[in-house]
Amino acid sequence: MSDSLFVGVDLGGTSIKVGLCNAEGDLLRTYEGATQGSEGPDTVLSNIAAYVRELVPPGTAEWEEVGGIGIGIAGFLNIPEGIITFSPNLPFRDVQVKRIMEEKLGKPVKINNDANVAALGEAWGGAGRGVSNVVCYTLGTGVGGGIILNDRLIEGASGMAGELGHISIVADLEAIQCGCGKTGCLETVSSATGIIRMAKDAVDRGDKTSLALVEGELTAKHVIDAAKEGDEASARIVSRAAFYLGKSMAAVAVVVNPERFIIGGGVSKAGEFLFSQIREVFHKLTPARASEGVEIVAAELGNNAGVVGAAGLFLRA
Repeated sequence: MSDSLFVGVDLGGTSIKVGLCNAEGDLLRTYEGATQGSEGPDTVLSNIAAYVRELVPPGTAEWEEVGGIGIGIAGFLNIPEGIITFSPNLPFRDVQVKRIMEEKLGKPVKINNDANVAALGEAWGGAGRGVSNVVCYTLGTGVGGGIILNDRLIEGASGMAGELGHISIVADLEAIQCGCGKTGCLETVSSATGIIRMAKDAVDRGDKTSLALVEGELTAKHVIDAAKEGDEASARIVSRAAFYLGKSMAAVAVVVNPERFIIGGGVSKAGEFLFSQIREVFHKLTPARASEGVEIVAAELGNNAGVVGAAGLFLRA
């Protein structure tokens, strides 16, 4: 059947991952290669085309079934026109990705924000499969997000919908400036970067904590592991991160009323130790009608969420 397969591209600063999905959101196979961003946009886009051809060779029956190619990109995008206006990890300024890639590959192309496509991937083929209203958080260097309502990815007027990490939610006395220039953003406390910052502050204050004994670079995993082992300072840091995540979900719940929150990213590997605290805060702060039946679960696709979601731009966006 025509248009029964879709290719997703996860464009990263170091590597490009491409994946082939069927119309049900199943990831059939992947291919990965170097980005070579230092060589400029022409090289990067040529690499994408080459990796897509490696994944699905032109002229084959599979290639004829490919209905489109979606690309997830970190940065500021003009989504309707398919232009990268600026990317922090790549030498892209006002690059017409959609037009160039359609010329290179002869297939329809869509682009979208990397956090949006990761959320779409989980909603389509991961922890949100079968659910129409989903909000996704990605807890990594920052806090990314994506909102899917009635099976549709919400982009907003300028593509900024779902920027959950920049909900201004931290109490004034605790608030610090975020990388976005504002103060009190969720990602200043609930990202890996925020957790590490709070841990270093604890060590610098002279708090009694095993974190002071960590050799080398302190990581969020060090903090979470120490918290699980009973380190009080680390437990306070994780609880603070969980509190503001739960509080933000309470705010989101009364705006979009999702059936499920999905949490991915490196920090989510803390598992139930983190999730149970988030759920407690969420249910405490959310009106019963907005919290009833709402699930808070871990993401399932891991590093494949981006390629699945990018492929899903043609069916679920």
